[in-house]
Amino acid sequence: MRINWKKTIIITLDFAIGIYLVFAFTKLNKPDESNLICTKVNINIQDEMTNGFLDAKEIKKRLKAKKIYPLEKPLNKISTRHIEETLMQSPFVKSAECYKTQDGLVDINLTQRMPIVRIKSINNEDYYVDDHYQIMPNTKYTSDMIIATGYINKWYAQKYVSLLSKALMTNELWRNQIEQINVLQDKGIELVPRVGNHVVYLGNLPEANAVEKREKDIQDFVNRKMSRLENFYKYGLSKAGWNKYSYINLEFDNQIICKKHNSNS
Repeated sequence: MRINWKKTIIITLDFAIGIYLVFAFTKLNKPDESNLICTKVNINIQDEMTNGFLDAKEIKKRLKAKKIYPLEKPLNKISTRHIEETLMQSPFVKSAECYKTQDGLVDINLTQRMPIVRIKSINNEDYYVDDHYQIMPNTKYTSDMIIATGYINKWYAQKYVSLLSKALMTNELWRNQIEQINVLQDKGIELVPRVGNHVVYLGNLPEANAVEKREKDIQDFVNRKMSRLENFYKYGLSKAGWNKYSYINLEFDNQIICKKHNSNS
């Protein structure tokens, strides 16, 4: 087989010229960051008004403390990765994205972790559990969420109490009505409502090793118990009065046991 060297050389030269042109075009169109200064920093925090853990002022303060706040710095000296990694060290940051533009703008976009219950246990521990069942430290956050009290360690908070709170919060009625979960020493569950001078007893939560099964079992448990409570509210307390009973026991599926206030006995 005879090789056409002339044709091969032409193809090779064409290829090399093509590579050079692509490189030159990219180089010419890429701004020289050494001559550009960051003139503006945008800090965008998703759900800032609803979650409330983070605000732009706090993020700015954190970056300044690390001496990496980008304003008035040369763009080629700004490491977006370093900014992202620094912000991800916060226990309240779920994701962080930072990028810079040719006109001197640095954009910082954050999403926050979503708390679903606040734990205030009998041993004076005070923290949050998020929607991925991870511990979040106590903070200035004062959102109107369910508080869980009583005999709760962190394992039980993550495995069970958080799932119970999440199941309650998926229902608009109970999200507005239930303000407190109380865990008794035998792990029996009490609920304290916002409206009505009474405590609701649910019994013990179903146990399971697998997360998916545990989530489903607790959701079914809540649906079953709270559906009966809703009917009792509609057809019982609406006639008898919201303050007639001090304790409503839903432990057994075939009956509701109520204890009257002493003044009404």
